[in-house]
Amino acid sequence: MNLEKIHSVYFLGIGGIGMSALARWFKHNGKAVSGYDRTSTPLTNALQSEGITVHFEDAIEEIEARVRLSTEGVLVVYTPAIPADHVEKAWLVEQGYEIMKRSEVLGVITRNMKSIAVAGTHGKTTTSSMIVHLLNTAGIDCTGFLGGIATNYNTNMILNEGAESIAVIEADEFDRSFLTLYPNTAVVTAIDADHLDIYGDKEALKESFKLFVQQIDKGGKLFAKEGIGDEILTANPEFEHRGYALNTADITAGNLRIEDAAFVFDYVDGEKVIEGISRNVPGYHNVENMLAAISVSRSFGADDEAIKAGVSSYAGVKRRFEYQIKTEEVVYIDDYAHHPVEIEAFLNSVRDLYPGKKLTAVFQPHLFTRTRDFAEGFSKSLSLADELIMLDIYPARELPIAGVTSEMILNEVTLDKKMISSKVALVSNIESWQPEVVMTIGAGDIDQMVKPIKEALS
Repeated sequence: MNLEKIHSVYFLGIGGIGMSALARWFKHNGKAVSGYDRTSTPLTNALQSEGITVHFEDAIEEIEARVRLSTEGVLVVYTPAIPADHVEKAWLVEQGYEIMKRSEVLGVITRNMKSIAVAGTHGKTTTSSMIVHLLNTAGIDCTGFLGGIATNYNTNMILNEGAESIAVIEADEFDRSFLTLYPNTAVVTAIDADHLDIYGDKEALKESFKLFVQQIDKGGKLFAKEGIGDEILTANPEFEHRGYALNTADITAGNLRIEDAAFVFDYVDGEKVIEGISRNVPGYHNVENMLAAISVSRSFGADDEAIKAGVSSYAGVKRRFEYQIKTEEVVYIDDYAHHPVEIEAFLNSVRDLYPGKKLTAVFQPHLFTRTRDFAEGFSKSLSLADELIMLDIYPARELPIAGVTSEMILNEVTLDKKMISSKVALVSNIESWQPEVVMTIGAGDIDQMVKPIKEALS
């Protein structure tokens, strides 16, 4: 693909968080951009307000109205979520349009840019957004392709200012799409068993991460969470590797404490110490993510004062430990956690922030396969709350699996107070429990319940 010869870009699934970032990049760089998505959402509304044409009917006539009939100079980008029987996609293939997956296009765009790729089964979006914000605060030009809406910028696409911009990329392991990337610097936040519907087992997942690490440029850098596996970290001997963790690593958080519901710590890298760093976005896991972000930013020239200013002004990512209400009477936090390890880290952090308060968790499982594969882990992690309300499984791209339900998780949760609720009855059920700290948790459409819950508790 020659980017210079592309004049029009058409997206199948333009409303996805990663696809919409790519659409914004192409428009910023002078291309005519349009696309299809199944339903209208706040994200598609935002794209339309920015001058990008979006339609919601799978119809060939819609394409003909938006791209030139000639295939020359037209690129079609699609997401794997597009079904096999999609009418528009079949017609575009038949007509001979150049069609590429989002990950392939991202690889082409960043091939000639200095790049930072953030990989991991969780923590990618937050760490990527942290790096973008710290680089921006330090005055270092960067382009951010994010998998969430960064609160500081209210967008998932941080646009470049100059030709020498550094690309910060969320490197997704789903369907091995991160293997299209060849970064100068990489971060690996975690390698926990996930996407087993794609990989089969954790060993295959680890092998994919090993291949990703091998693609780091000669002379590049890797910052990896301590303990993810020596066989992965040593896959490429031609780069510098540093481990980070709260303690017992090359890079650690010294003097970590909670002050006024904020996490305060010292960044410690050997003899290099940056004292009194304060984070308003809480979570022990987010302290570790920030250690990685600080390390990357330092490697690109950010100084201590810019780093401290960037950390203190970082406002987080939508649906990542996002406060909806924070009063003396009630606290309401919304979080995207959808894996047992993420939920455990989230609930442990909330418990330490609000000792003595009753924690009411509302959880929507994401995917039948993930529920089947990690039911025991979900039950154990959700038992860290004081009471639990569960919604039915959000299927996303999957068909139901016989016997796999939310009850699989709920039945093994050790709490006395627990229930299954419909979305229709959810708000009244929460109110009846007179909560002190409420948390909505999950990666499905539970975000649609945030506004009514917030209004009711306010």
